[in-house]
Amino acid sequence: MNLHVAATDNTEDRFLFGARAAWFAYGMTVALMVFDYVDRQVIVSMFPFLKVEWNLSDKELGLLVSVISITVAVFGIPVAWIADRVSRVKSVVVMAVIWSLACISCMFSQSYAQLLAARAVVGLGEAGYGSVGAAMVAAHFPPRMRGGLLGGFFASASVGSVLGVVLGGVVAARFGWQSAFGIVGIPGLVVALLYLFVRDYRTVVADAKGVHASAQASAPSKRSMIASIGRSATVRWVCVGAAAELIAVSALWSWLPSFLNRTYGLAPERAGMQAALVVLAGAFGSLVLGIVVDRAGVRSARGRFLAVSVLCLAAMATLMFAFGSRHLGIELGQASQFGAILFGGFLATCTVGPAAATVLDVIHPGVRSTGASVLSLFQNLFGLAIGPLIGGMLSDAVGLDNALTLTPLACIVAATAFLMAGGGYQADRQRAEAPASLPNSQEAFA
Repeated sequence: MNLHVAATDNTEDRFLFGARAAWFAYGMTVALMVFDYVDRQVIVSMFPFLKVEWNLSDKELGLLVSVISITVAVFGIPVAWIADRVSRVKSVVVMAVIWSLACISCMFSQSYAQLLAARAVVGLGEAGYGSVGAAMVAAHFPPRMRGGLLGGFFASASVGSVLGVVLGGVVAARFGWQSAFGIVGIPGLVVALLYLFVRDYRTVVADAKGVHASAQASAPSKRSMIASIGRSATVRWVCVGAAAELIAVSALWSWLPSFLNRTYGLAPERAGMQAALVVLAGAFGSLVLGIVVDRAGVRSARGRFLAVSVLCLAAMATLMFAFGSRHLGIELGQASQFGAILFGGFLATCTVGPAAATVLDVIHPGVRSTGASVLSLFQNLFGLAIGPLIGGMLSDAVGLDNALTLTPLACIVAATAFLMAGGGYQADRQRAEAPASLPNSQEAFA
């Protein structure tokens, strides 16, 4: 998740083109966000089918998930930069058409290499959509409505993840795994074309003539703003901690359907449905635990970082017990084990909200968009991309149940990093709260 800076009049509190245009833009943008994550996650429920048909290793299966996060991380910032300078609506349409066609093309793959290449193109199309889509939402609605609407926009990613996991298993079981890609890809293509009817807004550069010369003169240079991110020890530690925690989360979400299928003999569609419950628990956990962490930091800023660290370790302990209790001589029944996994999934997303909030706290207002992009880069490249791959490699070496027992150890790195982030937080925040030099800018989540 990134931030966009949109130059608007702070005194205005109205819709950009009217309520009808705004709500149409919102509906289309949320719909594409759902299909974005449907297309990302649909493959995890197909792992049992692909493993049998092509005799794939778990490392190869994990890479089919990781490759999307890699391409999103690499191309996310450049794509968002281009969209800001060309056209957000046209960029969204092009991105959505690319990822939808790439998803559909997966159904025609005749080999692992072809499927991997098609999945990489899915990620290329999705790169930058979170930034550009949320910028569209922020631009169309007045400031008083943005917080809740953007919260709904990002929550739709969880809805898409759940639908992808469920649909992948159900459709693959009935019509074959190839059909599943077409069924989820075609609706996204239709919505992409409908997005052409969304009204765009002009870029900041196009409106620059309306900015006072004094404001332009006092605006920090790009180099100095970017350097301010690198100077923040808090940002560096938070990036490390947030990425490490997502290793455990992404490994769990990617490999749980296969674990349920192999361990309990659940049909892929049923395994996908149960795994979807864990994804929902994680979405709920990110909201609830974000509030818990905020309250822990009311009296002392260090309380926030301590709370996150404790939650990371609690998630690790819960997930390791859920998957590795037999090593302690404790045999969990299927219901008890799934309950422990569900609770571990709830705890594991504890860093999502606090990581973004902390980054926003400690960097200059004029560079928050770039700062959030850096956080997103770390989360995708060193978290979401690594988890499924490491899980697959460990599974090949020691078995899937042991792999899912070991991957939560990444939470130790996350807990340590957040404790370290608390050490320089106050100093970094004081520097960030210095008088802003962009008086006519207004920020919106994107």
